[in-house]
Amino acid sequence: MATFDYADMQATAHELIEEFGQAGAVKRVTPPDPVYGGDPVPVEYTAKLVPMTYDQRYIDGTTITTADRQIYISSVGLAIVPTVGDVIAAGGVEYHVIAADPNNYDGVTNVVFIVQGRIAA
Repeated sequence: MATFDYADMQATAHELIEEFGQAGAVKRVTPPDPVYGGDPVPVEYTAKLVPMTYDQRYIDGTTITTADRQIYISSVGLAIVPTVGDVIAAGGVEYHVIAADPNNYDGVTNVVFIVQGRIAA
């Protein structure tokens, strides 16, 4: 029985995002050292991404609002895995990550990152 090639799917997702997406960034704030203190340090990771409006059938006004975006982020070359608490910058708009899915089906290859972004206020 043949195994599925997740690296090939990752490459396909990357090609589509490269072609139809835009440049953006994933911002993560590193907390201060618990012993020495200091200030939180924001770190920005450049990414290729595609922000898309949710289909109307998924919008319930609470979990997913009309202002939320489903953001597809290429996993190729991204040094981090986007998680809740990160901020995604896309098209001059910043989105807080509400939910994140790395689409890692084999436990090794992150095919594409799909996050729910809510406009940062």
